[in-house]
Amino acid sequence: MVVLSLQVVRFPTPPYQISLRRQSTDKITRCGIAEPSGEPAPLGQKTKYNDGFFEKAFMTLFARKMEKFASPAKSKTETKKKRWFDFGYDYESFVDVSKRVMEGRSRQQQQEVVREVLLSMLPPGAPAQFRKLFPPTKWAAEFNAALTVPFFHWLVGPSEVVEVEINGEKQRSGVHIKKCRYLENSGCVGMCVNMCKFPTQDFFTREFGLPLTMIPNFEDMSCEMVYGQVPPSFEDDPVSTQPCFTDI
Repeated sequence: MVVLSLQVVRFPTPPYQISLRRQSTDKITRCGIAEPSGEPAPLGQKTKYNDGFFEKAFMTLFARKMEKFASPAKSKTETKKKRWFDFGYDYESFVDVSKRVMEGRSRQQQQEVVREVLLSMLPPGAPAQFRKLFPPTKWAAEFNAALTVPFFHWLVGPSEVVEVEINGEKQRSGVHIKKCRYLENSGCVGMCVNMCKFPTQDFFTREFGLPLTMIPNFEDMSCEMVYGQVPPSFEDDPVSTQPCFTDI
């Protein structure tokens, strides 16, 4: 088991903090978790996953889309050609592609690459259709939160739908990610912020018209996704001044 030495970084309370209310009846989706407890490994230990066919298919699809923007791989194992029907990308190689996308690019350029990759995954006109089907309502926010749990566990790990309070109204449009797989495997604050948080927020808010705010917790590697909450600007977001992990 790989052991991570993590320096705890105090994350300032965000000005847009949202009240999260978990209920005892909620169950965390533990798809792919290979730990004996069925839970993510404790902080400082890397969680073991048992990815199936569909998980590897998603990893391969995303990785191949990102390879177009990635710098050349350095090792021979990374440069080995993979056929489309050979789901040869595991999660580590998917994260490696993400790292190579970051090389030589500014924060804005990294986020633009993710936007292009996400758009390439959709059929023409999909964002406009999404806006028609899911206008920014409470129902749309709750529906997308419910979809996130089963369809994106391969990317972020186990999660659960939670109740949130937005502008004084309670709704079940929050997603609590217990220990983000992407952050855990990359060990990089910059990858979390520039390759996940901001481009995902921007994609849903601007392209789909459904506001989304993501609040990563760099002390325990958890994350809150809140559909229906307008995200703050980069300058007003606490993660804009978040330091890197030092020993991870």
